[in-house]
Amino acid sequence: MACAKDAGAKNAGAKGAGAAGADRIAVSYGRDPAKAAREALLASGIGEALRPGMRAAIKPNLVVARPACEGATTHPEVAEGILSLLSDFGIRGACIMENSAVGGRASEAFRACGYAELSRRHGARLIDLEDSPRARVSSGGISFEVCAPALEADFIINAPVLKAHSQTLMTCCLKNLKGCIPQSEMRRFHRLGLHAPIAALAMAVKTGWCAVDGICGDLSFEEGGSPEQADRVIAGRCPVEVDSFCAALIGFAPEEIGYLSLAQSLGAGSFFPPGARPVELGREGRPRASARGSPAADRYRALIDEDAACSACHAALVFALARSGAAPAGRGKIRIGQGFRGKSGKGPGIGDCARGFPPCAPGCPPKALDILPLL
Repeated sequence: MACAKDAGAKNAGAKGAGAAGADRIAVSYGRDPAKAAREALLASGIGEALRPGMRAAIKPNLVVARPACEGATTHPEVAEGILSLLSDFGIRGACIMENSAVGGRASEAFRACGYAELSRRHGARLIDLEDSPRARVSSGGISFEVCAPALEADFIINAPVLKAHSQTLMTCCLKNLKGCIPQSEMRRFHRLGLHAPIAALAMAVKTGWCAVDGICGDLSFEEGGSPEQADRVIAGRCPVEVDSFCAALIGFAPEEIGYLSLAQSLGAGSFFPPGARPVELGREGRPRASARGSPAADRYRALIDEDAACSACHAALVFALARSGAAPAGRGKIRIGQGFRGKSGKGPGIGDCARGFPPCAPGCPPKALDILPLL
């Protein structure tokens, strides 16, 4: 099959093959979300799992009826890239399913977030899961209802937004599955403390693959308003592994995310191995951070000396600053960007381009978790 060969070629040519025993995680950079989603999915090996005629479903994060540029919802272009890829593998008629937050309606979010138009162009059926039949399951010692379409699909591509969360610190693949349960169960999950039932849900609803929208996730609140442009899509098979990798990108160790540790202990998957590297695509063409930045970045502008920084590197610094709430005491501005390559001076520096400004958090791009010790 042509696509399977294409996936293998991309895997062979991409930089960073991961560690032995780890699933491939791929990161594709750029400001074309559909292209980035396709590339990341292929490079992460999804072609090995797809079969013509599968009943496939895409599960975005449409927690509120707000456009993706605000940092809360999955870009419809990410879903479009997934639909295009599925079609290339002989999988047509995929559905897009979601249940919005308590009090909201996915049917409204489908319109506000661009999915109704996407459905018209690609013939993808939109399912508001609040209106669907339910099935009771038991997992992790907890009994709860799941919306039936989430259990009936042959292959679910989980397409969350990588963003912060006011109660669970972060939300990504595992927490996005909460949109597969009725709103009455959402309320109950909160009464149960969120972490244990989210881990149990990861065992009940089987994800086929993950395509994380890391374009401009919100820094502090799951309903958006403080987006930070990072211009990337992260893909991988195991949601626990993908979530643990993504946690570091925004400044958290996976052990800090309660439901991640619980899901690992239940057997839902393992953390991304220390020292492993993702496959990276589009590194050379990574977009520059915008001159204006985001509302969140504006709060830290006086602390940063930026010169031609890539958006992913700049986003890592802003996520770390938001997490720490502090600047390096008694030091000058934080140096970041390609304009500091080959130069030296007083630090701190962020990223490989600012290695000459010690102490430096290296990486291309660095993870927010690796920047935090400097702050």
